[in-house]
Amino acid sequence: MLRFTIIIPSRFDSERLPGKALLDIAGKTMIQRVYEQAIQSDAVKVIVATDDQRIADTVATFGGDVCMTSASHLSGTDRIQEVVSIRGFKQDEIVVNVQGDEPLIPPEVINQVAENLRRSSMPMATLFEQIVTLEDLKDPNIVKLVCSLDDKALYFSRAPIPFDRDLATTMNKGGFKRHIGLYAYRASLLNDFVSWKADELELIEKLEQLRVLRKGLDIHVAEAVKAIPPGIDTEKDLERARALF
Repeated sequence: MLRFTIIIPSRFDSERLPGKALLDIAGKTMIQRVYEQAIQSDAVKVIVATDDQRIADTVATFGGDVCMTSASHLSGTDRIQEVVSIRGFKQDEIVVNVQGDEPLIPPEVINQVAENLRRSSMPMATLFEQIVTLEDLKDPNIVKLVCSLDDKALYFSRAPIPFDRDLATTMNKGGFKRHIGLYAYRASLLNDFVSWKADELELIEKLEQLRVLRKGLDIHVAEAVKAIPPGIDTEKDLERARALF
């Protein structure tokens, strides 16, 4: 039986869109929109992890479960692990990290990544979508990945991978994958992760998942069963989301 908990890391500060967790999207804050998408999944519990009292108070107004965490965390993964520790999760429990700026995330893909991890012996799972434009392939804000034939991640990068010297004329061949920042972990991995120093490749690429690969652990990858709208990082993203709602 599939049992998992969703933890939504949410902080107030954002370089490109300050206070975005509490920005209004058609009458509701962004964090409420994300929470409402999350509770439509099969998760047994949804928890918002934050270090900001304004966010905690907002979550309380719509009846959400919130866990206050340290303000010193450098990443969402560290924040999630603190919740795992505070709430006493068992080592084999499945935790899904839903980003706090994904108000349109489909519940189907949340269930998918949790189920993929449950069926796998790997400690972590994530998803991808196909890249269909050259512009997206070259965009460093879109993370690319390559994987093995048995659904294991080989590498994640902001660079176009695999590199094709005839790139401009071969986009129609396909095979380029956009990584989606949706993760499922076993709690044991989270507990180990925070004890590892940031890896050299992780610091260069600014991608935390590389820390796991460099430790020799496997990450399960699969194509998302449903298209996932982009998250909200800019004012333009925010206006697009507002229009959709």
